[in-house]
Amino acid sequence: MEGATPESLRLFKAHVLDRDALAAAVAGCEGVFHVASPVPAEKVADPEAKVLAPAVSGTLNVLQACSENSVHKVVVVSSTAAVHFNPSWPQGIIKDESCWSDRDFCMKNEDWYSAAKTMAEQAALEYGEKNGLIVVTVCPCVVLGPLLQPVVNTTSELLIYIMKGGPSLMKNVPWNIVDVRDVADALLLVYEKVDSCERYICAPDRITTKDMVNLLKKAYPNYNYVDCDGKDYESAISRVTSEKLTSLGWKPRKMEETLCDSVECFKKAGLLQDVEGCPCRLPHLFHFASDK
Repeated sequence: MEGATPESLRLFKAHVLDRDALAAAVAGCEGVFHVASPVPAEKVADPEAKVLAPAVSGTLNVLQACSENSVHKVVVVSSTAAVHFNPSWPQGIIKDESCWSDRDFCMKNEDWYSAAKTMAEQAALEYGEKNGLIVVTVCPCVVLGPLLQPVVNTTSELLIYIMKGGPSLMKNVPWNIVDVRDVADALLLVYEKVDSCERYICAPDRITTKDMVNLLKKAYPNYNYVDCDGKDYESAISRVTSEKLTSLGWKPRKMEETLCDSVECFKKAGLLQDVEGCPCRLPHLFHFASDK
């Protein structure tokens, strides 16, 4: 990584279910950012082991390691998946930080990712309150932008599918989108602000599938793009507000910059080229946006 030196960056091998390894990583730290959580691209056969335990028990392990090592403040990355899915929320009212996804509703619908994120975030805030540890959570939506890692993450697979023109027709559903660099800024902001508290929604922009395709076609006309039926749908991806975060001084970039920088990154990495024997598939996490 640019600017990394043995003095400025130390790397530890750890697993969120290994508390001893976590303790070694956080020892001597004043603040910790807990980012790790499974975001499955495929349908999960064993949700307890693959999603729920790493998300919920893993988060508690991190917090316990922080308590034992006198860490002052922990910022936990949650998700708007822990906000959206609440059938009791009044229709037409934009959701804010007071809205929580209903874990039983999510589990009944086998939405293990949303259930795990909801349970982990609630457990984190409860732990902080009971144990005198300052815990702040940030809830990003679909995160796009340039990749640091060599492998593609699940949310980037969504944009790649849209650009390469996957085999399934996509519904014209709305998406909440945020730039990964703006998420990083948000994490630093809530860490550094002394008066930051509880949870912050991190979802500045909203766009439908059709509008996203049209926007990208203007800048990159030579890709196949997914077929979109053009109808308007009631979406599980509801309207949310980031007003609480912007009131701290958060200033996210324009969505056009996020999308174009994502595409440039994908092009450079060769991710938009067709590979024989490797069909482009929509991640299962976003199956609601497809006709299949």
